[in-house]
Amino acid sequence: MARILIVDDDVAIQEILEAYLTGEGHSVIKVGHGDAVLPLLAGADLAILDWMLPGLSGLEIAREARSRGLELPMLMLSARSEEDDKLRGLDIGIDDYVVKPFSPREVLARVRALLRRAGVRHEVHVGALRLNARSRQVTLGQDVLELSRLEFDLLATLAQHPGLVWTRERLLERLWDSALVGSSRVIDVHITSLRKKLGEDSDCPRYIETVRGVGYRFKGDPE
Repeated sequence: MARILIVDDDVAIQEILEAYLTGEGHSVIKVGHGDAVLPLLAGADLAILDWMLPGLSGLEIAREARSRGLELPMLMLSARSEEDDKLRGLDIGIDDYVVKPFSPREVLARVRALLRRAGVRHEVHVGALRLNARSRQVTLGQDVLELSRLEFDLLATLAQHPGLVWTRERLLERLWDSALVGSSRVIDVHITSLRKKLGEDSDCPRYIETVRGVGYRFKGDPE
């Protein structure tokens, strides 16, 4: 599962891309105005940007993202088919380019390729633990774990980025509306619940490790 940002002021395009991407097991955030995008980029795994937007253009968003050191893959959608326009986007840091009108299946294939390149995995195998983002199923040995939607999303976020330390605040931004939650302690509650279902010893965890004073990370190298 990846968290994908769709930035386009055409609602029909937003909805068709959302249908294809959620069918692959991804979560989607839709934005129709360029000025609303920058605060959301840090919590996304990939951004699909329309070139022409109200407010900041897709090109301006990409330029600002790279200037801030954000490395998420970015796919540009545009009616501009001239080679010079494509080169401008690539020079700024766009990873791929699809010309409108496009096939949603082509966009989906490009997204798959970019996520593979970025190391986001649909399936994670570590020891007896198996996580499948497309089916949203987690098994431990022969047992299928009964996880809530938020527990699954939390485990998938950690497991798909092994070794990466996630602060509680960043997990809140990614999985919840932090303005509504109000406390990062909600992360600790869900981690405790996940550990129980995984049969974890919090003092010597097999999968989810606490990084004191910072947050959590997923241990182990996926197979």
